[in-house]
Amino acid sequence: APRNFYPFLTFLPFFPQPETAAVLRRTVEALLERGAIVRSLENLGERALPYKISKHKERHKRGGYFLIDLEAPPSIVSPMMEHLGRDIDVIRRAFVKHPVAKAEECSGIIPVSPEEKLSAKKN
Repeated sequence: APRNFYPFLTFLPFFPQPETAAVLRRTVEALLERGAIVRSLENLGERALPYKISKHKERHKRGGYFLIDLEAPPSIVSPMMEHLGRDIDVIRRAFVKHPVAKAEECSGIIPVSPEEKLSAKKN
């Protein structure tokens, strides 16, 4: 059964907009090819990385963060992590399982004892 995931990607910070768009397009196309349904893409902006990351012979302190909301089977995670790990423009990646919101059941009217009714009126 499909599940919701949030792939969390960090790109190199000095990318001009066309290059960033190209990396995002490549990533979304790879997700779609593997059967994912992409719901949204959010730019979280450029920020400091939690720690210095060395990737492809370069050290990075800052990166552009992007969040992709998608629905896909869990079997997509491992191949996509491998795919994104080979992309020289992605310096950090992760998949976070989206918590499925459970619909709350209405428990109906909660009965109140006569003692509770009396004590409520006194206050």
